Amino acid sequence: MATVKRRMTGQISGENVVIEVAWMYYHDGLNQKDIADRLGISRATVVNYLQEARETGLIRITLAAPAFTNHRLAVALRQKFGLSAAYVVPDQGADEEQAFARVVQAAADWLPALLCPGDRLGVAWGRTVYEIAETVEPHRIDDMTVLQLVGSMATPYGFTAEACSTRLAQRLEARCLNLHAPAVVSRAELARELREEPILKAQLDQLETVNKFLFSVGTCAADSHIVSSGLASLEDLRWHVARGATGVLCGRFITAAGAPIPGAMEERMIGITLDRLVGLEMGILVTPGHDKIEATRAAIRGGYVTHLCTGMTVAEALLAD
Repeated sequence: MATVKRRMTGQISGENVVIEVAWMYYHDGLNQKDIADRLGISRATVVNYLQEARETGLIRITLAAPAFTNHRLAVALRQKFGLSAAYVVPDQGADEEQAFARVVQAAADWLPALLCPGDRLGVAWGRTVYEIAETVEPHRIDDMTVLQLVGSMATPYGFTAEACSTRLAQRLEARCLNLHAPAVVSRAELARELREEPILKAQLDQLETVNKFLFSVGTCAADSHIVSSGLASLEDLRWHVARGATGVLCGRFITAAGAPIPGAMEERMIGITLDRLVGLEMGILVTPGHDKIEATRAAIRGGYVTHLCTGMTVAEALLAD
């Protein structure tokens, strides 16, 4: 479905002719030759105007959500894992980056429909969530609040942890509540003291009000984001893997059953605890690649997921278990 905003007044010129061509093509159903004949321009010019309309955002093409939420794989995921909904997009033949981009686009298209006025949406950190925030179309949701669930950290991707929540809040015209503290500190005692600081305590208390949660799970590979961000060392990673770590959720390790793994690192973290993310009104998990299949299963088993957005080949792999 194409959305075209028409702003035609007076004589056709400049930007207006681009809009007129887009309107005639997508709304009036005229082909490129008919448009060229009516406007006295070449067919090649019509093609160029349509391309310009897409590139400048004058038109936006979307496919109806039921095509993806009622797909046989989406239905199978709901039935197998007890999900409220699943959104499955084609990824056969796509390379890793193409598949990633498709799933991110799908999540960005789906997200506004999952949100309601008054929602308090908790946001995890990472490349997937950041790209969703960058991709989602501006969409005002009244009395909406977006909350950063994990403190700040370094990142190899060129954006900060709080950029995920800030950018998404801008897109949704929502309030934004960020955490003004590191995600992990050097000592458990220091973490306890920081959590009791009035300003930070007030921010952490706000996290208790989250009713929906947007996230992607991390892996336990040596090159995973939790290591490259400096949140966990390779020694931390090995320690948790030896105790059954299968995935990472909001900077915290979980087992194959989705249970948190207590330890020294957990005590040094500042952010929402995993028990607060179980059984929410909505847990929206976005899984763009095969490397996250086991971590996705762990998150589902742990009760963090009600809605899943992924690609077809990943969905098939999840169902094969």
